[in-house]
Amino acid sequence: MPVLIKRPSPVSGRRPRVGLLGGSFNPAHGGHRHISRLALERLGLDEVWWLVSPQNPLKPVKGMAPLADRLASARAMARGRNMWATDIEHALGTNYTADTLKALKSRFPNTRFVWIMGADNLIDIDRWNDWTAIFETVPVAVFARPAYSFKALTSTAAKRFAGRRIHEQQSAELVSRAPPAWVFLHIPLSSASATKIRDGFGG
Repeated sequence: MPVLIKRPSPVSGRRPRVGLLGGSFNPAHGGHRHISRLALERLGLDEVWWLVSPQNPLKPVKGMAPLADRLASARAMARGRNMWATDIEHALGTNYTADTLKALKSRFPNTRFVWIMGADNLIDIDRWNDWTAIFETVPVAVFARPAYSFKALTSTAAKRFAGRRIHEQQSAELVSRAPPAWVFLHIPLSSASATKIRDGFGG
């Protein structure tokens, strides 16, 4: 049974602000919670939704835990202030982020969404299906990760949308900007990764 998300409620008369963090969550780990807490604070968000992917098209099926197990892992890790884990992509039947974002905007027309990702994903996002549509559908917040920041800021995506990048000091305005708009945030780094968790070295 899909775990759906309740419709966000307006906050003080304004449109709700929701960050979207996608991934396999195989398993969920402290790095996901770390970036979500910082997104809530730095971007002025009301909630962060963890979109647990049924199967990332760019990742092998082998070694991928069942969706139900990954969702349970994410729900346990997300416990806390305004973080919600969901398999809404499974319910929507979307395989690609660009399609998921369009579907969510259609389902929640009064919600302001921001796509959240780590610097490592910015490096490879040009391999994603219809990747430019992601930037053109919602604002994007990119969070620094150890050893990835330089490559991320010289990536194809960073160059393509260089003129639409806002200053880090304006990050709280990102959610209200018309896409394409993005920001790169230098943050206290967390070295946690799903690979380290599975290998017994993560926290």
